[in-house]
Amino acid sequence: MPPAIRTLLLLVTVLAGSRSLHAQLPFYTDDPSVTDRGKWHLEFFNEYDSLQLQYPNLRQNTSNLKINYGLPHNLELDVDAPYIYIQRSAGKEPSNGVGDTNMGIKWNFLKESKGSRHPALGASFYTEFPTGDASQQLGSGLYDYALNVMLQKSLSEKTKINGNVGILFAGNTSTGDIGTENTRGQVFTYGLSLLHDLNDRVTLGGEIYGAYTDSGDLGRSQLQGMFGGQYNVRKNIALCFGLLGGVYVASPRVGGQLGLSVDFP
Repeated sequence: MPPAIRTLLLLVTVLAGSRSLHAQLPFYTDDPSVTDRGKWHLEFFNEYDSLQLQYPNLRQNTSNLKINYGLPHNLELDVDAPYIYIQRSAGKEPSNGVGDTNMGIKWNFLKESKGSRHPALGASFYTEFPTGDASQQLGSGLYDYALNVMLQKSLSEKTKINGNVGILFAGNTSTGDIGTENTRGQVFTYGLSLLHDLNDRVTLGGEIYGAYTDSGDLGRSQLQGMFGGQYNVRKNIALCFGLLGGVYVASPRVGGQLGLSVDFP
């Protein structure tokens, strides 16, 4: 493990406080919950993927750091940026560097009450800035604007389902060489995840996540599934893992993810 990552993991472990996690890692399907007012939430994950039909690009490693801050009125500010490494075939130079940076705001405008029929609802709006080098396939070279609507419904005390529907108004969902690319039209995203608490420490689940363009080009669409889980080391620290695979060019053939979530006092 690189020294910088070891230092980061040690730092967040030492500084963390003792409040409960609201977590969505390792899944791409978001949930409506937001960070408590005046609190900080940090997520870090590393994902290693085998690419399909992207020759000479063969594999991609993505490390992503996301920081959230809780605002009044059930609002949350978010910022995240990936570091990407793309491995290519023999004789081709690899690429590595910072990818595109996301900044956004999230609103949990309806909470689920115990015994109620309505789900929890939320929405987020993100702007992605072209901080990655597009010539090295580390960024899109575009400003992307995305709106996502999410819901969560408890099926029992230990089982929940999350659903997402979103739209990128002009741009693409690509992170490095993974994601749907569309420079002139919209990209529509969707996700569905099911989570079950085995006990107070362990949560397991699965999801289906995808995206497609308004051009109808299935060759650049994205459809992938993930099985994963989370282990709560403490009330404020959780480790997560995920195994994923997909079809179509924009999804990895197979991949794995390890991550960490921390809530600060």
